[in-house]
Amino acid sequence: MTHLKLPKIGLGTMQSNSDEAKEAMKSGINYGFRFIDTAQIYFNEKTVGKAILESDVPREKIILATKLWISNFSYAKVKKSTERSLKRLQMNYIDILYIHWPIKKTSKLKSTLKAMDELIEEGKIKHIAVSNFTQKLLDEALSMTENHIIANQVEMHPWLKQKELLDYLNKSKISLVAYFPLMHGRFNQVPELVSIAQKHKTSAAQVSLAWIMYKKAIPIPKSANVDHLQSNLDSTKLKLDSEDIKLIDSIKKEKRFADIPFLRPKW
Repeated sequence: MTHLKLPKIGLGTMQSNSDEAKEAMKSGINYGFRFIDTAQIYFNEKTVGKAILESDVPREKIILATKLWISNFSYAKVKKSTERSLKRLQMNYIDILYIHWPIKKTSKLKSTLKAMDELIEEGKIKHIAVSNFTQKLLDEALSMTENHIIANQVEMHPWLKQKELLDYLNKSKISLVAYFPLMHGRFNQVPELVSIAQKHKTSAAQVSLAWIMYKKAIPIPKSANVDHLQSNLDSTKLKLDSEDIKLIDSIKKEKRFADIPFLRPKW
């Protein structure tokens, strides 16, 4: 399996399932986003697929990721639901297929990963990944697949720094893909981000994204606003200095936005 180098930033698509959202995604792709993230539970794979196909960028230049929902965690359901995802996306392959939330039953995790390995052999997916996995859960998953797990998508931002997990993933050559990188829109409520933004004559949102990228994680902000899309992409050019990083690292507040009781692992 060839190595996949992910871009510094990606485009999230949660709650984006309208003609307006499709046009925004197309604009984002045309501006320069090359890593597009969706999921079966977002119910927008059809919209995402159309945006990619209608954009000015060839399919092979885009890294497309989707995620298996919890109701599809079994050998047969992985196969069937992935076929349905491909049909909705109007694609003949998916670059990254994630397990959306941890599978707590070992036998079910094993059968799900077996099906994902076979989907790679069949050319229907290129790489496998997980989401919301702890280090312990990831170690277990790694022992059950013949393919490298290339990414763990977790919540990460200045209020949830994920230092220990990030260190582990970097050593394991697994990318941390950061969802909710803009803290559910609360970036302007963080004095440290606002202060750094004023210093660099930019936005607190760009500072949050630049800090995540400095940590060698990949933020996937979403937006249906064309100006915000361009601003998010431009955050790749923002160079934070050591004082900026130290200030953000010193933030004491911790808050996790995605903490769903019946889905979450023991964080």
